[in-house]
Amino acid sequence: MALQLFPQGHTITESADFLSGTAEVGGVTINVVGTTAHTPIGVEIALRQAQAVLETIRAFPQRPLLLMVDTQGQRLRHRDEMLGINSYMAHLGKCLELARQLGHRIIALVYDQALSGGFITSGMMADACYALPAATIRVMGLPAMARITKVPEERITELAKDNPVFAPGPLNYERMGGVEAVWEGHLATQLQSALAHANPVDQRIATGATRGGRSMAQKVVNAVLSEPVS
Repeated sequence: MALQLFPQGHTITESADFLSGTAEVGGVTINVVGTTAHTPIGVEIALRQAQAVLETIRAFPQRPLLLMVDTQGQRLRHRDEMLGINSYMAHLGKCLELARQLGHRIIALVYDQALSGGFITSGMMADACYALPAATIRVMGLPAMARITKVPEERITELAKDNPVFAPGPLNYERMGGVEAVWEGHLATQLQSALAHANPVDQRIATGATRGGRSMAQKVVNAVLSEPVS
């Protein structure tokens, strides 16, 4: 896949399921940060990603960033919870937002698996997130959703047939606006186009509404904003 994405060359290396390096895209050098092997996002890898983003900001002002996403989500260990994994993941999100404010275009690509909090603090923090057709994307599996909501799994499964909010998969996330597009065909061309059209203004609610996947999101936002502050 690297040759399809970066036919002009790259220096991406892997260390303990962490990806980092540079690549040439349309004659422009970009920095690449990501994960592989379905690795869970624990405190160490969250910090490594955040460090790579901050180093890009310091050394290469406004250089584009590509986030390569393959994660089974937040690491579920007592140690990570006691260390405050939520703060580490929030730190990564803040570093990406800082990069955006300083003029870095940020694109994410789910090339394999994107689950739960690991996806929210990486792929969903980009200006736009893209996915390959065979990617697995979900925030919560349907059986877990049934347990949490106390709604029978059969009913959740039935709802998922027509409502993308309940359903996993890149096409459902595309319909909701969380995924900008599912890439098929010439990946290098699509990556170059995505970087050229990166928009730091979040358009996901409007995109999801246009695609029929999030008809109530903006109404809920407006209702919350209209409530007086006590």
